[in-house]
Amino acid sequence: MKHIPASAIRTAAYPIVFGDSADRALAPFRNIDLFGLSLQNASIEEAAAHIVRKAAHGCQTTVNFINAHCVNMAIANREYRSALEESDLLLPDGVGVQIAARLAGCEVPENLNGTDLFPLICERAAIEGAGLFMLGGAPGVADAAAAWACGEWPSLRIRGTQHGYFAKEDEDAVIDRINRSGAAILFVGFGVPLQEQWIARNRDRLDIPVVMGVGGLFDYYSGRIARAPTAIRALRSEWVWRLAMEPRRLGRRYLLGNPLFIAHAMAEAAGRRGLTEIMAQAAKRTFDILLATLTLLAILPVFLIAALAIRAEDRGPVFFSQRRIGKDGRDFAMIKFRSMYTDAEDRRKALLARSDRSGTCFKMRDDPRITRVGKVLRRFSIDELPQLLNVLSGAMSIVGPRPALPSEVARYEGRQWERLHGKPGITCSWQVKGRAEIPFHRQAIMDRAYLRQRSFVRDLKLVLMTLPAVVNGRGAY
Repeated sequence: MKHIPASAIRTAAYPIVFGDSADRALAPFRNIDLFGLSLQNASIEEAAAHIVRKAAHGCQTTVNFINAHCVNMAIANREYRSALEESDLLLPDGVGVQIAARLAGCEVPENLNGTDLFPLICERAAIEGAGLFMLGGAPGVADAAAAWACGEWPSLRIRGTQHGYFAKEDEDAVIDRINRSGAAILFVGFGVPLQEQWIARNRDRLDIPVVMGVGGLFDYYSGRIARAPTAIRALRSEWVWRLAMEPRRLGRRYLLGNPLFIAHAMAEAAGRRGLTEIMAQAAKRTFDILLATLTLLAILPVFLIAALAIRAEDRGPVFFSQRRIGKDGRDFAMIKFRSMYTDAEDRRKALLARSDRSGTCFKMRDDPRITRVGKVLRRFSIDELPQLLNVLSGAMSIVGPRPALPSEVARYEGRQWERLHGKPGITCSWQVKGRAEIPFHRQAIMDRAYLRQRSFVRDLKLVLMTLPAVVNGRGAY
């Protein structure tokens, strides 16, 4: 048989292309965003061809795999997650990732697991003349895996093997040996998360185009561990076989890890489908109703005393209803205990120039419109208590940006409008940190920050901070 040079085979198999065509040839993958990671999707044949082509072209590429165990690990281990994020290709591995994709309503990726991908890479590498280096496993395991591959593809070039039990002080020598081998693809089989972290730590020192983290791949192709029968793999239950083969090592990973992964997948799906926001809103509304109801029952005597005091001072109405702007610009009637004289609104225009606060909101420390009883009510924020009724009606929340007057909203500038994106509240972040002493532009910034980071825990914290703020009285006028 006439010998055909490797370069001729490479040219025939993958013709040299330029421009956009070359970009498409080197990038056959579609991206899938899942768990905050960018996974690549393609057929397993396309993936193998792409990886070997990268190696043949000398394109530096780091390839890692993502399966259910990897997701659990990435959520718990920041260093490991960072190593994954530095990868050039993240390939979906196993049925768990496919389940998560279905739950999240995104494209379901192919199962590009390393065990199935390895023979295809070896076949392509034999054609391309791309040498391989196998690093990892117990002593002799990488050698046996290399022997199997050479038996299947005699023209395959194995540039070297090295077990994974070398000492830390020998790492430099191992890396030097890998670099001098002339390999185009390095398989690293240390297991998760050691291999990904090792690759990330040493990638700049590795002069190998393609580096792949392959886990226990060598164990299967060396014959040390039998792979699941075809029938079990067809049922997508290979993990059950692996658990049966190594119950001590893999028991925790599968028996505890799989339910944990399903929980993470459901949380991801909830976030992707908007269910997280719906559940958060439902929890916040439940919290509002319960707290407003319990508080009204607890302070009923204070309510009655305040009402009698207001009525006794000037025989005017007990409550004061004022038009305020709520979520998304909708107006509503906010209820307060009346703390001003009945002609307060008529006198407001004449006092605007004497405001203690520059900018949008009018505020006076010694406002002559406030009654004697009103000063006491304001000092202890008792005048705000009827707003609990607004909370029960759904117009307000316990925690949220304070509701603004229409005239104030009309003067909003820039991003100050964003404080209208949430339901207004009785208390808020700036209410517990100085109230009227904080200028409006700072209040708007704090409100926007709250709306971006709101949570049940944050709301509870602000509620607990409100009572000391009321007793302290800072900015209460």
